[in-house]
Amino acid sequence: QVQLVESGGGLVQTGGSLRLSCVASERSFSNYAMGWFRRAPGKEREFVAATSSTGSGPIYADSVKDRFTISRDNAKNTVYLQMNALKPEDTATYYCARGAGRWPGPRDYHYTYWGQGTQVTVSS
Repeated sequence: QVQLVESGGGLVQTGGSLRLSCVASERSFSNYAMGWFRRAPGKEREFVAATSSTGSGPIYADSVKDRFTISRDNAKNTVYLQMNALKPEDTATYYCARGAGRWPGPRDYHYTYWGQGTQVTVSS
């Protein structure tokens, strides 16, 4: 069983920044894509960003493109989400997910394991 533990969430003002981290408990971390999703209150979970097993070819939701950056450090079994220029509509619980393969995808079925989530609240 793979465990994913997110951290770095919190309360920030509009325009501020946060960096989320997700540590995976597996030796083969570098063989899999990693992604970030979020769920806002009353809404369905939505794709945010994902990266391939090597960190190349990241993909982003249109709503976060040019504001968020996904990266990974395979030596530390960690994936990051740098979030800049935050908006109130970014308020959500953010989840990291481990891919089913090496290449990233924007759908839930592209991912096998999920973390418990970390809350991000952006105040106006």
